Amino acid sequence: MKKKRIVFFDGDGTIWYPKSTKRTRKPHWIYSDTKIGRNHLDHLVLTPTTVPTLKKLRRSGVVLILISTHPHPPKEADEFLKGKMRHLDVERLFDAYYAARDYPEGKGELIVRILKRQGILKSQALMVGDSYRYDYLSAKNVGVEALLIRTPYTAPEGKRVRRTIHHVRDVLDYLD
Repeated sequence: MKKKRIVFFDGDGTIWYPKSTKRTRKPHWIYSDTKIGRNHLDHLVLTPTTVPTLKKLRRSGVVLILISTHPHPPKEADEFLKGKMRHLDVERLFDAYYAARDYPEGKGELIVRILKRQGILKSQALMVGDSYRYDYLSAKNVGVEALLIRTPYTAPEGKRVRRTIHHVRDVLDYLD
């Protein structure tokens, strides 16, 4: 295995989640809850170990990219994502962030474009997320290693995922 030069992180459910449900259910519920409305930012918190892990990765020279799937038009999706990052004060911890299109292959396609632009090999990249289809499988299908955060909703019934982690900090064990 080649040393990882770039790590892609999912946003919802990986870097942040709703403080009331954490990882007990898919995090996207927060955006359509009528009681919460447009105040979803007030209900999001960073996942445990995120900040120290990202800081350690940055100090080691790893390129950090946040990729989050959004159903909005591209410009609106970028602003929505930027607002969440700003609110949670993680903008400075990432080298770049991108809103992926809302279909299962969206992140994988975006990862390939970013790697090409950066001149980094697929074998030097790692994707970390909480969604089997949108994070793990999307990366694996384009030849990029992936780690899936264990949750009650992690993998579809009958699917066995060999590379799972419990916390964001566990990514540090997979960099070499």
